[in-house]
Amino acid sequence: MLTAKVDLSTPLVGFSDIKQSIEGWEDFLNDGRGFLKTAKGAYLRSIGVFTPEILYNIIAMAIEKFVMAALMQRGALPYNHTMGDLVEAMEAVFPERMEELREPLLKMDSFQEICDVDYFNIVAPERGEISWMLALAAKMEDLAQETTGGVAHD
Repeated sequence: MLTAKVDLSTPLVGFSDIKQSIEGWEDFLNDGRGFLKTAKGAYLRSIGVFTPEILYNIIAMAIEKFVMAALMQRGALPYNHTMGDLVEAMEAVFPERMEELREPLLKMDSFQEICDVDYFNIVAPERGEISWMLALAAKMEDLAQETTGGVAHD
């Protein structure tokens, strides 16, 4: 019979133990800006191929990139990439900034619940809902810009 000795004196390392900036956060900030610029332009010009569902997904990508830039610059990561997980990570790092943003971000998750392979739910947003999503993404860009110093460039 084989037995293994486990050293329990060494603590496990988790995401919250990262204390330095994670390389590449600038790329996430730039990518977020690109996604948001694309979504804004398509929405304002009413480009037909950009349906509300496609715009929703582009805006969600912009928000995710802004969140990742802000978190990575502070050496933090979310456990997953649902809006709920992103909100949880942001609340841990920027609790004072998330009061106004929490509920709208969580509302974004209500359009696509796709994490469970046995059950998923997709609700296409109405065109009128895109404007508040764009405003939310702009607020997330502002938060990422302010918290990182915004040194990333297009």
